[in-house]
Parts: sequence; structure tokens; C-alpha cells
Amino acid sequence: MSDSIILGIESSCDDTSAAIIRGNSILSNIAANQEIHKEYGGVVPELASRAHQQNIIPVVEKSLTKANIQQNAISAIGFTRGPGLLGSLLVGTSFAKSLAMSLDVPLIEVNHLQAHILAHFIEDANPMPPKFPFLCLTVSGGHTMIVLVKDYFDMEIIGKTTDDAAGEAFDKIGKIFDLDYPAGPIIDRLAKEGNPDAFTFNKPKLDQYDYSFSGIKTSVLYFIQKEVRKNPDFIKENLNDLCASVQKSIIEILMNKLEKAAKDLNVNEVAIAGGVSANSALRKAMENNRERLGWNIYIPKFEYTTDNAAMIAMVAQLKFERGEFTDLRTTATAKYDL
Repeated sequence: MSDSIILGIESSCDDTSAAIIRGNSILSNIAANQEIHKEYGGVVPELASRAHQQNIIPVVEKSLTKANIQQNAISAIGFTRGPGLLGSLLVGTSFAKSLAMSLDVPLIEVNHLQAHILAHFIEDANPMPPKFPFLCLTVSGGHTMIVLVKDYFDMEIIGKTTDDAAGEAFDKIGKIFDLDYPAGPIIDRLAKEGNPDAFTFNKPKLDQYDYSFSGIKTSVLYFIQKEVRKNPDFIKENLNDLCASVQKSIIEILMNKLEKAAKDLNVNEVAIAGGVSANSALRKAMENNRERLGWNIYIPKFEYTTDNAAMIAMVAQLKFERGEFTDLRTTATAKYDL
């Protein structure tokens, strides 16, 4: 891999992030989080866009300083073109285009979903990168899919959610439990103190490898409404067990389809990616399948699971080597096929 120095910029949702990569080694990976969305129980697009405008210059400057890199040493700039919130993407896209023009360096557009998957090829993401072909369960607040990865840029979605994403289900169920946003990490923490077999919830019956999470959300809602009518303190008295039971149900839904795909396609190289890949129960399930099914598993470092610019820079580096550049006519897009 070349020693070119790439600046990566990520602004698809509510985190403004910039990273510097040399080859496949990350020199810096800086992110500014937006706490304001907690007040609203979800990301407010207009507020996210404004915060990106405030954060992007300081974040890029900090990434350069930490990497000890001068602007004139940058070989190219990679940025998230989509998918994501259009207003947020526009901030990152516009900044990347302006900086690339001022530095007279190539511009490289990156698919956010590809970046989650290809983060596994960052030098310190795993002891060893996955071997092609491999399956990647890409699971976050906005996306849940099983991807067959045949090569760096040859990917096929073989299963996806028909409604809510898994991370979205965690957050919506967390709202039922009156937990703060984002609820996924809170549920994961509380689940460690609970009994995962305390309660059972409905699971979808979909063909092949597709997912559905709206049913479990509805199942939890109706169950809670019924129990709270009998005991107004039911959630408070059973919160840990509720979190553990919900988490177990969601992870089983995810893993059952992933196991089926691996068996049907005879693939034992299996990875996870995206924000929900930080979930401790999902990581444990993957470890169990290493022993039970003989999988070679790939679980990224925590810092490469959530939205981050390191993964954007990694894809940009791969595209730089292939001479795959874009021009100033490119525009941000809320939908961007894998």
C-alpha cells in the first residue's frame, strides 16, 4: 500500500470527524459529538447541520495537529458523499471540495456503508484483515444488512431490514423504557445486570436473510402497556431484566440470519461492522460462533465501529491507489447504493 497521506472527512449524521491516514495506518482520528440531540430523543437534522458547520474546521485542524502533518503534505481528500442526512452531508462535501480546490489535490467520494465494512482493513482494526470472500453483518442505527464482500469494491447485499434497523429498534425500545438517547449503549450496560431469559418477545419469520425489527418493538410496547396497567412501577422494578431480554432477542434475530447465510454460502470468514457492532452481546455471540461453527471472526476496535473518519480515509486510500477520483461537480446524496 502506498505512503500517500489522505485526509478523511465524515459528516453523515451527528458526528463531525476527520482523520489522517498514511498507507493503511491511522495517524489521527478526531470526532466532535453533538450532545444536544439527547434533549429531543433523536437526531434533529437542522441542529446537526449547524453543529457540523461549527465543528468541521476545528476538527480538521486538530486531526492535522495530532498527526503532525502540514496541509501541503496531503495527497488527497476523501469525504462521505452518502448515505445519511442531506444537510449534514452537504457540510462535509462542501468543505472537502473547497479544501481540495485550495490545495490542488484530488477529491475522493466515499460510500459510508462501504467504509464501515472496509474499516476492517485499517492496520490496527484487527490482528489480521478478513480474507475474500467474507460476510459482513453491517448493523447500526440507520442500517442493518448482511453483505457478501467478494473484493474491496465488489459487494452484494444478500439480506437487509424491511423496516427498522437494529440500532433504531434499540433506541425506540429504550424510549419505551424512558431511557436517554441513544439507548443502545445504555441497554447494553443494564443488560449485564439482568436475566436475558426473564421475558420473551415475538421474533419475525422472514424468508432467506432479510430482517425485521418493527415486530419486536411492537411486542415490547404491548407487553409493557399490559404490565404497567397492573403495576405502575413494573419498568423500574424490572429494568435490568427487560434490557437483557430485549438485547438477547435482537442479537438472536441478527445472528440466526447471519449463521444461515454463512452455512448456505459455505463462508467461514465473518465480520461485523457499524455502531451496533460495539454491543457486548453481539461480540460475545461472534466469539461463541468462532468456537461452535469454526468461523474466522473479525470484530473491529470500538473506535472504528461508530461513525468515524478513519474508515472514510481507509476507503479513500484504496480508491487513491486505483486512481478513482471525483470532481467538483459531485453532490451529497441522502441515498447511496452500496
